[in-house]
Amino acid sequence: MGDIDDALERADREHFTKAPPRTLQARIRFLLKYQSAKEIGQQIGVTADSVNRYRRGTRKHPPKDVAAHIEAAVLARWQPQVRRRRQRHAATTGGITVETRARFGYTAPVGTTDDGRFRRLTVHLPAPFARRLFDAREAGADDQRMRQIIADGFKEIYFQDGGHRATGLSDVEINDIDYLDLEF
Repeated sequence: MGDIDDALERADREHFTKAPPRTLQARIRFLLKYQSAKEIGQQIGVTADSVNRYRRGTRKHPPKDVAAHIEAAVLARWQPQVRRRRQRHAATTGGITVETRARFGYTAPVGTTDDGRFRRLTVHLPAPFARRLFDAREAGADDQRMRQIIADGFKEIYFQDGGHRATGLSDVEINDIDYLDLEF
């Protein structure tokens, strides 16, 4: 996963309406609603028998890497309707807020500076950019493609202020991301 994909996952998890299962048994029972023990075992790196032992409670302490895989699998499937509703709202009316500290580079007209530099920005991008970002993620776009969508939004909203300034600015790039946080 890349920076943008991780940030989208965190943003999805921030607004769960109910906490995900906490105990190992409850997590395994939740996963068994969607997959067989064999499929879960393949996904988390154990046998189907181990999955069933976790479910029954006869095995209570999985290795740390297996526990991390179990938690990730549960969080990926937790409250899909809440996630879809929030994403639909962001893509149609709400938009998405991007907070980042990264190096921004751009192509500018002759006589102006186009040296990239670190900036700390918090910018609200309108719904069309959120829609493009979600569509790209759904299509399996790489991190670079999703960065470019956010950079296009920064170009239009922040650097050009909706067409009121820096009209000669042609390309904006995001590089060297220190952190990136999304909210929608």
